[in-house]
Amino acid sequence: MEALLVSKEHITEYIPQGHPMVMIDTLNYCEGTTTKTTFKVDEGNIFVKNGILHEPGIIENIAQTAAVKAGYEVKKHGLAPLLGFIGAVKDLKIHALPKVGDVLETTVVIKADVMGVTLIEGSSVCNGTIIADCEMKIFIQKPSETNA
Repeated sequence: MEALLVSKEHITEYIPQGHPMVMIDTLNYCEGTTTKTTFKVDEGNIFVKNGILHEPGIIENIAQTAAVKAGYEVKKHGLAPLLGFIGAVKDLKIHALPKVGDVLETTVVIKADVMGVTLIEGSSVCNGTIIADCEMKIFIQKPSETNA
C-alpha cells in the first residue's frame, strides 16, 4: 500500500463532511488523476445495518475519495475543503457488501474535468476483491465560491 498522506485524525480537514457522514479514514495516494483512500467499516456508521455497510455508504465512500483529492489540492494553498455534489451515478455495480471491521480500499481516477463538472471512475476493493465500481459526475464548487 502507498504511503499515508493524511491520517484519520486529520481527514476532515480535507473534506467538507463531518461526523457522522465521514466515509473515508485515510488518504493514501494523490498524484495526477488518481486518488486512493481507505475506510474501515464501523458498527456505528449510519449506513450500517445488521453488521453490513449498505449501498449508499459505498457510493458516498467513492464520492468522498474524489472530494479528498480536491481538498488536498486546495489545502496546499491554505483554502478550506471544497463543497461537492454527486450529479449522476452511471453503471454502478455492487458486487458485495462489506461487513463491520472490513477495510475498503477505494480508487478514483478523474476521466474529465470541465466547467466545474468532474467525471470519475471509482472502484472499491475489500479483502482483495472488488466490491463496487461506477462512474460519477461530481459538481465541485470553485475555491472562490466557497472561500470568498
